[in-house]
Amino acid sequence: MKNHFELFGLTPSYALDTGTLDSAYRDIQATVHPDKFAHAGDAERRASMQMTTRVNEAYRTLKDPLRRAIHLLELNGIDVAFETDTAMPKEFLMEQMALREQLEEARSPAALDGLNKKLLEQKQQIQKRLAIELDSEKSFASARVLVRKLMFFDRLAEEIDEAYESLEG
Repeated sequence: MKNHFELFGLTPSYALDTGTLDSAYRDIQATVHPDKFAHAGDAERRASMQMTTRVNEAYRTLKDPLRRAIHLLELNGIDVAFETDTAMPKEFLMEQMALREQLEEARSPAALDGLNKKLLEQKQQIQKRLAIELDSEKSFASARVLVRKLMFFDRLAEEIDEAYESLEG
């Protein structure tokens, strides 16, 4: 079975040209989409549905920076095991606690905007570092730690979105 990068004819890389990915996705979808097999036999329609599902999953994985990094780690034999290995550097955990306190204290959209901006900047820094660790240095252990940090930030971003919603309604 091809990995997600091979499916789209891409070199496995964290720094991905999303335009090339989008184009490859559209090209594949044009050939495997179930609408093209509406009058085909059951086996062909089923194969089309399976391929469409696989292509959509691969596309979502490569389009998302966190999921793309996890996929690259797995391709390089790194067991992510995020559910069982929860150890993180103390400094990072302290930063997370401070950010969560700021979120709890945020009582206005402006306060949430400021926190969201800070979070976005930190996520971008991690993503830049991930590109170096995964693509240039092939330092998968370091990349694994960065991916775990990115996961924390993604969860916090979801909580910020929920806080916006609770302010609105």
